[in-house]
Amino acid sequence: MHQIAVANLVLALGATLILLGILSSLLASRFGTPLLLVFLVVGMLAGVDGPGGIEFSNYRLTYLIGSCALAIILFDGGLRTRLAETREALGPSLTLATAGVAVTAILIGTFGYLVLGYDLIEGLLLGSIVASTDAAAVFFLLKTGGLQLRPRIGSTLEIESGSNDPVAVFLTIALTELAIAHSAPGFGTLTSLARQAILGGAMGVAGGALATVALNRLTLPGGLHPLFVIALTVSVFGATSYLDGSGFLAVYVAGLVVGNSSVRAYPAISKFLESATWLCQIVMFLILGLLVTPSKLIEYAPEGLAIALFLMVIGRPAAVWVCLKPFGFTPPEINFVSWVGLRGAVSIFLATVPTLAGVPNAPMYFNVAFFVVLISLLVQGWTIAPAARFFGMALKRLATSARRVEIDLPGQTDNEMVGYPVKPDSYAALRPASLPAWLKPVLVVRDGAVKNAAEAGQIKAGDYAYFISPQDRVNRLDRLFAPLPAEALAAAKRTAFGEFAVAPDASLSDLATFYEMQVPANLAGLTVAEAFSARHGNRLHAGSRLTLAAYAELVARVVEDGHLIKASLRLEDVVDLSMRAPQLPPPTLVRRLYDRLRLRLSAQGKPAEPSK
Repeated sequence: MHQIAVANLVLALGATLILLGILSSLLASRFGTPLLLVFLVVGMLAGVDGPGGIEFSNYRLTYLIGSCALAIILFDGGLRTRLAETREALGPSLTLATAGVAVTAILIGTFGYLVLGYDLIEGLLLGSIVASTDAAAVFFLLKTGGLQLRPRIGSTLEIESGSNDPVAVFLTIALTELAIAHSAPGFGTLTSLARQAILGGAMGVAGGALATVALNRLTLPGGLHPLFVIALTVSVFGATSYLDGSGFLAVYVAGLVVGNSSVRAYPAISKFLESATWLCQIVMFLILGLLVTPSKLIEYAPEGLAIALFLMVIGRPAAVWVCLKPFGFTPPEINFVSWVGLRGAVSIFLATVPTLAGVPNAPMYFNVAFFVVLISLLVQGWTIAPAARFFGMALKRLATSARRVEIDLPGQTDNEMVGYPVKPDSYAALRPASLPAWLKPVLVVRDGAVKNAAEAGQIKAGDYAYFISPQDRVNRLDRLFAPLPAEALAAAKRTAFGEFAVAPDASLSDLATFYEMQVPANLAGLTVAEAFSARHGNRLHAGSRLTLAAYAELVARVVEDGHLIKASLRLEDVVDLSMRAPQLPPPTLVRRLYDRLRLRLSAQGKPAEPSK
């Protein structure tokens, strides 16, 4: 009975820690604290040196849980990466994920060898452990800061963070073997890395193709599709690793294959994996926090601080400069990408490998890596939003979210039905006639009545609207139905958008009246030329810009001898609707779906309000 009581206590404590981690996320959102840091701190407080006093030192269990969690996280990252939307960023991001990781590891290894007195293999192994970045930390902090990055920068960071983990794992395992054998890297190391990469990529493609075919051909009971995908993900990881391939690369590639294919039950799979990924991150960080002993961590603080500062100031910037300069990235872009290279769970997880393998001086790797992650989250994590604004990488469009319900269409893998509440301050309510042509309306729930698209006409604030959309464009619809920030509301009501030629002697007050905008009071009485002179002085040149209002700016087109000759006014739309129209489902399918939904709603006796 005592053992049963202990087992029940372990379950209660484990669930309580997860609850504390989840509740702590509310504080993280409020104060902009890096969420992963919160999970780590909760784990540390529950550990042997904290109030919880839990003694945990099972590296084998940590590695097992961490491997499974990381496999699911990487699969989800691949699943959400749309290659068609990120094609421009593939080259630079993959270069960062491969050569960038290697350059970072080499620089840290050299620093450790020359300055801290490590053996060369020790330094390179430590460099490999802390070389990968954490996408979850970056994008959570940007979201809590209400920011969106420029598409090229955001895609580069997302793909790099999702694909550099397998490379870091390659190097860590290879250098761990060398540390045990007390040998130097050679041709055998390169062939081993090549074998793992090729086998991992091949197994990933095969696993992703198998998942796609199975999901589309097998008639699984409702609710089992996500479980099937997770089980297959872990199976692909385990089988690839057993065959001496890169299991982490395999699951990421499998996610790419599934995410860029048309599969049945994609909405259910995507939602389930979002929750599963959060659970994996929470459990992973809590266990890693439990594993560390703060009193021992202090012993490694000097070298951990030295490695962290070198990584932030020299190592990461040098690697990013080498990798991105050939792709034409500007200095501000390179500087921003360098600064947001946050370290996360993968670095601490990889630091358990030397301990499991019995590498000499193994505690050094874990404690130094843990310290590097803490410093990275504290320093870089809290400054991501200011850095995005400082380097001009943040879009004026704030990151907002819309409530969305997704309905899987039987027999359809290319399209799905989505429903949104139409908020008064959303783009869809303000500009209903501007919705994209490829978005097919199906029905509207208005004042408790269900109407088809013809009966309802244009959507209005207060409606619940249902549409058929191409599956790969559903995420883009959120920006149409999300509440607009205050500065965007006035801009959304404009009737003119685009770029228009304006005369240098045109009055800004007249422009403001004609184009329905409000210019700053200090510019209202000036002409276009006078405003440029006041802002830029003798530094005026072709291409100089002057912001007039939200989503409105003047651009100097021709400048001669410091005088403005030609200018233009650029009026941006609040939402970018430049999306190619894909193939839509036939009208008969739309009618059939409408009739089926109407019968279901009538039977329930209430409107179908979307729910989370």
